[in-house]
Amino acid sequence: MENALYVVATPIGNLGDISLRALDTLRGVDLVACEDTRHARHLLDHHGIKVPTLALHQHNENEAAEKLVRLLGEGKSIALVSDAGTPGVSDPGARAVAAVRAAGFRVVPLPGANAAIAALSAAGLVDPRFLFVGFLPAKVGARRTAIEELAAVDAALVFYEAPHRVTETVAELAELLEPQREIVIARELTKLFEQIERMPLGAATAWLAADANRQRGEFVLVVSAPPAREGMDAETERVLAILLAELPVKQAAKLAAGITGQPKNALYTRALELKSGPV
Repeated sequence: MENALYVVATPIGNLGDISLRALDTLRGVDLVACEDTRHARHLLDHHGIKVPTLALHQHNENEAAEKLVRLLGEGKSIALVSDAGTPGVSDPGARAVAAVRAAGFRVVPLPGANAAIAALSAAGLVDPRFLFVGFLPAKVGARRTAIEELAAVDAALVFYEAPHRVTETVAELAELLEPQREIVIARELTKLFEQIERMPLGAATAWLAADANRQRGEFVLVVSAPPAREGMDAETERVLAILLAELPVKQAAKLAAGITGQPKNALYTRALELKSGPV
């Protein structure tokens, strides 16, 4: 096996969702760096792979990256895996990859399972673009601010969420985004209790509350792109422009909504356009 760091995507649930190339690589390397050695050992043992492991997680990534660079300097070949999916995508790994690249060693990606793409493929949304957001902030204020800033993005939005926060997050998405938008709730993808449901955003909170089992597992939330913005009347444009001359975009949009009665999200989108120049 060539002296390099191999970034290997692993299954997000079903152990069969691993490529032949990934298995060949895991068998051939000298070491597997993994987020959780016990979790990785379960996957490796399932496929009869007897390769030593090294822990590389969010609390020791910088230190572990130094070890990887040293081992690569000794001519070793190393695979990097996370607990599920692709390292460095809402998982540890990016800092280690950066350190290895900075040291001049080759980094080889092995694509595979990814929860965001799996959810999108089963969502049936026709939006031509999507934005992968990953996990929103845990604190309520920061999370609400992040959602408000995403409201104007002309693309489907893809979130990861944990079971203990999913109800709050969905409620805030329904409150802060346009009610015409749809949401796809995908939980436990590729696992025994996989569930993928599509519904109007405003109905999602009640759907989750109707059955406690719907709040269990790991979640991908996909929200459709915002509806096409209708042209604003001249008076609304005038009010918004005056406020923008004195205030930040978010505050101007909020005050303009109170004055004109127009939707705050639409005003925020228009305010961003005005700030960026003529459209």
